Amino acid sequence: MRVLYYHCLSPFARKARVVLKEKGLDFDEIIVRDWERPDDFLALNPAGEVPVLVEAEGPVICGATAICEYADEAYGGHSLIGTDPLQRAEVRRLVDWFDHKFNAEVTLTSAGEKLTKRVRGGSAPDSRAIRAGRANIHIHLQYIAWLTERRTWLAGDTLSLADLTAACHLSLVDYAGDVPWDEHPLAKDWYARVKSRPSFRPIVNEVIPGIPAPAHYADLDF
Repeated sequence: MRVLYYHCLSPFARKARVVLKEKGLDFDEIIVRDWERPDDFLALNPAGEVPVLVEAEGPVICGATAICEYADEAYGGHSLIGTDPLQRAEVRRLVDWFDHKFNAEVTLTSAGEKLTKRVRGGSAPDSRAIRAGRANIHIHLQYIAWLTERRTWLAGDTLSLADLTAACHLSLVDYAGDVPWDEHPLAKDWYARVKSRPSFRPIVNEVIPGIPAPAHYADLDF
């Protein structure tokens, strides 16, 4: 059986998990507190970060981008990357947007401060960072709305890795209670479509130990 080394606080690990499920692949999960840098995990990934995928035959693939593109290329079904160079470029552009820009401006300043710090038992949340994240998220939700007014999904006519990337980051921020959905109905409608997919249900049903989710978090009709 293939194994995914995972932690729910990582939007990148969440993305890898959803992609494997979108591809219909069976896998076991091993939860890793990667910030503690356990030796057996470092032997798999010297970078010391989840996600890491270990295939049944033994190959090890490290990092969300590598895992997601490997799964899309190695297994059949609907392509999450795209079928032509321009489509793949647009998907990758948006993946980069959410994995870097959104992550720095929103995920880390919201979920990072309110969830990750609490689980790790480190310093107190930085209220200035949280306020910055709450201000920054409006631009990103407006951009999601702009895209979905012109396309069925973020990168085009079909669900892609761009949608799953954005939704996995937003799922953590939503868990932290920092997504103003009522002010951004088009983004909310798009997220509801992703949230209702069978591949995404384990994400929204997952509970971070000691931190309850908002009442709407797992509700498909929120």
